[in-house]
Amino acid sequence: MTTESRSLPVPDGLAGERVDAGLAKLLGFSRTLAAEVAEAGGVTLDGATVGKSDRLRADAWLEVTWESRTGPVIEPVIVADLGIIYDDDDIVVVDKPVGVAAHPSVGWDGPTVLGALAGAGFRVSTSGAAERAGIVHRLDAGTTGLMVVAKSEHAYTELKRAFHDREVDKIYHAVVQGHPDPLTGTIDAPIGRHPSSSWKFAVTAGGKPSITHYETIEAFPSSSLLEIHLETGRTHQIRVHMAAQRHPCVGDTMYGADPTISARLGLGRQWLHAHKLGFKHPATGEYVQFESRYPADLQNALDILRAS
Repeated sequence: MTTESRSLPVPDGLAGERVDAGLAKLLGFSRTLAAEVAEAGGVTLDGATVGKSDRLRADAWLEVTWESRTGPVIEPVIVADLGIIYDDDDIVVVDKPVGVAAHPSVGWDGPTVLGALAGAGFRVSTSGAAERAGIVHRLDAGTTGLMVVAKSEHAYTELKRAFHDREVDKIYHAVVQGHPDPLTGTIDAPIGRHPSSSWKFAVTAGGKPSITHYETIEAFPSSSLLEIHLETGRTHQIRVHMAAQRHPCVGDTMYGADPTISARLGLGRQWLHAHKLGFKHPATGEYVQFESRYPADLQNALDILRAS
C-alpha cells in the first residue's frame, strides 16, 4: 500500500454534508471507503480530526490521508462470447458465458468477467477489494447469464446497497430433477459452509438466512423447468436449496445430480441461467430490467427433454 493525501477547502455546496458523503462526492470514493478513511483518523477539518458522521463546514480546510489499495493486477483477456447487454457511464450489464468466473480468486486460473471487460477496453469502478473492483454480485463459473458491474464509484455504492437491501430482482431459470411438491413454493433455510467440504455449501443450522422462491413453468417426465426468484444471494444458493429438497439442478454433480442424465443431455455443468435482472438505475433512479436467452448447451438439453 502507498499513502496518498489531498488538502483543499470545503466547497460551499458540501457545507452541512456528512464527512463520508462529502468525501464520496469530492474525491470519488465509495461511501464505504470514505467511512473507513474517516474511522481510521484520516480526515481533519482545520486541523481537528473528524468522524464519518460529523458535518463539513464551508471554507474549512479539509485534509484527507489514506492508504491506496493495491492488489492483484486484473489481466486483460479476450472472451469472445462475453455479451455486452447494456453500457453507460455508470454500469455495464454483461451476459456471462460458462467457464468464466466473476473475478480472480485463489485456486481459479481461468478467465474472469473483470479480465474480459479489461480486454474489451472497459474501465470499471475502483471500489471494493482490488481483485473485485466494481463487482457488486457474482455468478458461479458454471452458471451463465446476467451480471451488472459498476463503472462509477457512485454506482458501486448504490448497487451494493440495493443488493444488500434486497431491492434487486434476480430471476433465474433452472432445470431440476423430479417435480417439486408443491409446484410453486418458497424455500427458507439457512446456508453455511459444508461441514465436510471446503468448497461446498449446505443447509446448516448456523448458516446465514437464505430465501428462494420458485415456480414450475414446464414439467417433463423426470425433471422440471423452474423460474426462481432469489430474495437473498448466498453462494450456490439455488444449487444448495434445490439439492436439499432432493431436486438438484440437472447436471450439477457436485450437489448430487444423476450423472447419467447429464450425459444423456450432453451437459457438463448445472442447468442454471441468470435469465432476468432488474434494479433502479444508480444514476437516474429509473427501474431497468434486462433479459438473457439460454446459451446453446442449455437450450440443447431443453430440446432433448421436450422431445422425450
